[in-house]
Amino acid sequence: MLPQALNDVIEALGMLPGVGPRTAERYAYYLFKSNDKIAENISTALFHLHSGVKLCPVTFALIDADEDLSPFYTDPKRDKQTILVVEEPLDIYAIEQTKAYTGTYHVLGGAISPIDGITPEQLHISELIKRVKDDGVKEVIIATNPSVEGESTALLIEKLLRNENPELKITRLARGLPLGIDLSYADQITLSAALENRTDL
Repeated sequence: MLPQALNDVIEALGMLPGVGPRTAERYAYYLFKSNDKIAENISTALFHLHSGVKLCPVTFALIDADEDLSPFYTDPKRDKQTILVVEEPLDIYAIEQTKAYTGTYHVLGGAISPIDGITPEQLHISELIKRVKDDGVKEVIIATNPSVEGESTALLIEKLLRNENPELKITRLARGLPLGIDLSYADQITLSAALENRTDL
């Protein structure tokens, strides 16, 4: 019943994660009724997305297309002997906002998930092992998500790194209950981590 051009936009927006049919309709109608410049700016930004962004070949962080390596790796103020391992590139920026970490990063590109067809070979684990050797790394901090997939990935990485580097310090971000949460709302993994990481009063 809607004009084809509007339907096309609704279908395209509906492909985004977390955007259902009604939300896609609202977004599409907003773009139609608002200033042409808004839709034009979005269109231009999307057009240049793949040509303007690439992955760093060492850290697999997002970088500008004209850069060779990530500034998180080339910056001389960064400690190359410490690597913080995350699942996705955007996880880096959550850590950076704390201004509490000065080492380098390594992006896995996801977590092991047999249901989704993601195997260890599809992740950047072999590149991490090579980096540890090449850069003389002393500590690897595993910061995968506190999910079943994240835990499985962390355990595999720890096992593989220990096999290659028995003396390497391997740590995990502390996990537990966030402030303000009721125990009844906490999931099993979070509660288990909170018990394991309990501290003295």
